Amino acid sequence: MVPSPFPPLSKETLRQAALEARKAYVATLSDADRAMLEDALAKVLRPLFADARVIGGYSPLGSELSPMRALDAAAGGGATIAFPCFANPAKPFRFRAGPCEVPGPFGLLQPAIDEPEVVPDLVLVPLVAVDHRGARLGRGKGHYDRALARLKRSKARLVGVGWPIQRLADTIPADDWDVPLDAFVSPDAVEWFGQVPLPFH
Repeated sequence: MVPSPFPPLSKETLRQAALEARKAYVATLSDADRAMLEDALAKVLRPLFADARVIGGYSPLGSELSPMRALDAAAGGGATIAFPCFANPAKPFRFRAGPCEVPGPFGLLQPAIDEPEVVPDLVLVPLVAVDHRGARLGRGKGHYDRALARLKRSKARLVGVGWPIQRLADTIPADDWDVPLDAFVSPDAVEWFGQVPLPFH
C-alpha cells in the first residue's frame, strides 16, 4: 500500500473546520426549519428510546442540535430524563434527574445538585464531529471523555447527536482515553458503528 503523501489532520484542525461548518450550516436555517429538523430527530430517536428506562440528555449550546423535543416526548412516555450536573467544574459531571434550570459552569444549564443522581442506560452525546468508527470530537475539554468511560463500563449505549454535516469522511485521530460512540443520530437517520446492539432488557 502506498502511504498517503498528506499527513493526517490533527484533532484541532478537524475541530475548528467542523465547528465553522456547523455554524455556517445552522446560520442558513430559519426557526421553522430548525423546529422541523428537531421534530425529525425525535422521530428517528423514538425506536431507540422505546427500551430505555433512564435517558441522559444534554442542554444544547449555540449551534448544537437540540434533543429537547425528543426528550420531552420520551418523558411523556414514562422514561426518566437526566442531564449532566457539575458539583465541581474540575471533576467529572454526574447525571441528575431533573430539569435544566440552574446555571452551571461553561455556560451550561443543569439540574440542581440536590436532584437525584441516576445512571442512564442510553446517553445522548453532543459532539463537534464523528467518523465512521464512532470516534468523537468534542470541544476539547475532556468532560465527556471522563464521564463516558464510566458510563461505558455500566453498559450504557452512547449515541452521538448532530446535524448530518457533523458525520465526517475524514478519520478522527483517537487517543487512548477516547471512548467510541455506539451510534450517531441525525434528523436523517441512525448509523450504528459495528453490530446493532441487542435490546436493553
